[in-house]
Amino acid sequence: MNRIQRLRPYLRIRQAALGTAAAILLSACATQGTVQPGAQPGPQGPATEAPAPVTPEMTSAAETLTRMAALQERLYKVAAPLLIDNAELCTRHARNLLGFTAKNRHTYPGSYNEAAHAVLGMGERLQVTNVLVGSGAAKAGLRQGDELVAAAGTPLPPGPAALSQAGAIFGPIVKKQASLPLTIERKGRSRELTVPVTRACAFGIELGNADNVNAYADGQRVMVTRGMMGFVQDDDELAFVVAHTMAHNMLGHAASQRNAATIGGIIENLTNISPDTSMLIGSGGIKAMPATLDAAAERLAVYLLARAGYRVDNVGAFWKRFAATYPATVLNSHTASHPSLALRVASIDKAVAEVKARKSADKPLLP
Repeated sequence: MNRIQRLRPYLRIRQAALGTAAAILLSACATQGTVQPGAQPGPQGPATEAPAPVTPEMTSAAETLTRMAALQERLYKVAAPLLIDNAELCTRHARNLLGFTAKNRHTYPGSYNEAAHAVLGMGERLQVTNVLVGSGAAKAGLRQGDELVAAAGTPLPPGPAALSQAGAIFGPIVKKQASLPLTIERKGRSRELTVPVTRACAFGIELGNADNVNAYADGQRVMVTRGMMGFVQDDDELAFVVAHTMAHNMLGHAASQRNAATIGGIIENLTNISPDTSMLIGSGGIKAMPATLDAAAERLAVYLLARAGYRVDNVGAFWKRFAATYPATVLNSHTASHPSLALRVASIDKAVAEVKARKSADKPLLP
């Protein structure tokens, strides 16, 4: 058995989950686009194109996608309870979510498109790449690898525009109904599922394809870099980072600091498979967060974590360890843009005490 044959079964299971923010189908309104007029393809979709011969370049590209898929899957798993269990606190950012992401080969550019097709087995039809734990999609039994065929009886078009066209079909249905009737194909067999919508914080959860140890919030998205995911020692610590970044979004700090456009550009860049890392030289144009805003975000983050079931005792210790490892002199690190460590830790410690007192008194965890 050659190397490609050994690799293919694993890669098909770990289908690539990295892509642009437009690939997110967590929200019924997350994708935009208009279904083109004319005849829609039937549920079976177009004839399957024979994959091109697998080259070493395709294998390398597929391995890259697979590594990123594993990181993105972990990030979704950790973020899921933070998004779902804190919908009450998200107010302006809460939406009805479908709770899954889906992509096809056209999500990926150039050689990665061919690798997704020839090695990963992705075709023209949208395939589920991630299911948000605890969401309606998870409860309905939707699985990674399921192919999307139709929504409420309307065929979902395949091809390069499949994602935006699916969003245009999903949106009106979910606005009017509490659930989405979904036809899928799994292992060659058609299945009918009813996917309840899930009320949750509608922030895009993005993997940043860079080694700098940072996380970014532009008001709409939460991005954690590959470098940061390598630094955290467990899922609780990853949750500390996600919650802190979510809190900045919920409090509108990117907009109030006029950082939203700059950070948004960095997020867009780092979602690429081959990003322009020159954008990360120095501070990347991001203004340091004022101490009072950072303290407010840390306080809210502790409540987000506690409501989602994460332990909060070690939040302050984590950020101290991070600052000792990556001090503010590392200009593209998290500490450089969040330099007020002492005030942040004081805010964390106070919030942890509040949370414990509220739990002991059986009071709701509301900041």
